[in-house]
Amino acid sequence: MVSATAPGHVVVVGAGIIGLSTAWYLQEQGVKVTVVDRGEVASGSSWGNAGWLTPALTLPLSEPSVLSYGLKAILDPASPLYIPFSTDPLLLKFLLGFARNCTPGKWRAAMKIFAELGRSGIDAFQELAEGTPALAEPTHLADPFLTGFASLKDRDALVKEFHVIRETGGHVDFTLMSGEEIRHLEPALGAGVAAGIAIRDQRFIDPPNFMASLAEAVIARGATVTTAFTVLDVRDTGSGVEVIGSAGRSLIADAVVLATGAWLGTLARKFGVKRVVQAGRGYSFTVVPEAIPTHPIYFPAQRVACTPLGNRLRVAGMMEFRNADAPLDARRIKAIVDAASPMFTGINWDDRAEEWVGSRPCTTDGFPLVGATRSPRVHVAGGHGMWGIALGPLTGKMVAAELTSNTPPASMRHFNPLR
Repeated sequence: MVSATAPGHVVVVGAGIIGLSTAWYLQEQGVKVTVVDRGEVASGSSWGNAGWLTPALTLPLSEPSVLSYGLKAILDPASPLYIPFSTDPLLLKFLLGFARNCTPGKWRAAMKIFAELGRSGIDAFQELAEGTPALAEPTHLADPFLTGFASLKDRDALVKEFHVIRETGGHVDFTLMSGEEIRHLEPALGAGVAAGIAIRDQRFIDPPNFMASLAEAVIARGATVTTAFTVLDVRDTGSGVEVIGSAGRSLIADAVVLATGAWLGTLARKFGVKRVVQAGRGYSFTVVPEAIPTHPIYFPAQRVACTPLGNRLRVAGMMEFRNADAPLDARRIKAIVDAASPMFTGINWDDRAEEWVGSRPCTTDGFPLVGATRSPRVHVAGGHGMWGIALGPLTGKMVAAELTSNTPPASMRHFNPLR
């Protein structure tokens, strides 16, 4: 039953993990929901990502080591962090703000906030799984989650981060492994892996299958999901909202949630959301190894993430601050191949499929934008950087609670979109 103070009808703009999770949690409160998207369901970053639900690795993007890359490195298309030369004033503003947050003090402060989130992101996935109807696609336990390294020095860098997690109130259960031990556990790993870490209590999903399952559940619960609906403007009418779409279409509702990823600022800026949301583009593709790994595997030094998706292995990586609508850059796919190939055996890297690029929405301080704008009828949910999947259901829970005058998770206070 909808409470007296809850909106009767909400339009959610964006059919990715955050938009669909918001719809699901609103439905839990009896709210009618319409979801619209300019593309298809999960046509953005929710489709081609690594699918990790990993509290141990859900860390601030603005780590101090980013500043050590140097100008030459970040202008190199083969670099894990690539920033093509640009005079775009919004990009330059983002980069300056991002650099100001890459200090040890601000990074540790951010780590405390991420530690506060703890396993609440995974708990929200469990709530989705136990809902009615239950999702057809489950989350999977990584038993264990593996990280591989070309040297002990590379491994020590992640171990130091894990110690900071513990010092700032977080929890991570890990075991150091030799190269021989990790290759025995995962035979697809090659001689380039000299050391490893096994991390316990982490999970992962198959992103395309999970998103299809979530969309089916939201529709089965009564939502309307309309694709190929480009939202041009949102207007607060004083008593509700009007969502104006392409081809002369419009929707009238009591409230709207903007969950448009890297394009969030376009619609949210006029409602007081001044933070720059910059596209941090990531790339992925799939291959079929002779022996498909049974564990997710991360190579932190190379910034390459690998996830088994049934009969294939998804290989993802890179961070590219660039226009969200720019085409796929084949040089970035090659950079992932060059970084990953020494770490595996039994893979024909030329036999790739599902090459993809998607735009992860990044903020300068690394925290998402979640909650009401200057208008109590216009809410936003985005800016999660690399962790939109891991924090998607939790974000939907936060937004739905605030919209229906319930108590949202306490960690939401850090993500004020008007900050």
